[in-house]
Amino acid sequence: MIRTLITPEKQDVSIHIPENYVGKQIEVLLYAVDEINKESKPEKKKPSDFRGALNLTNEQYEDFQNHLKDIRNEWNNDI
Repeated sequence: MIRTLITPEKQDVSIHIPENYVGKQIEVLLYAVDEINKESKPEKKKPSDFRGALNLTNEQYEDFQNHLKDIRNEWNNDI
């Protein structure tokens, strides 16, 4: 693998392909490094950010809680 950074002086750039790459499929990427640095830091979420995300009615909430209790109790059952 060959990786290098360049700062082009004009719009055209020529690259030399090593002999052992001839006949192989290669990938060429072009992006400005400063664009990647701006996008690479996603905002970290805290568990509290998800509070109320389900927007359940009281009945749906009770059903959900009962379901959770049921599946947790399954761990105590002998197989």
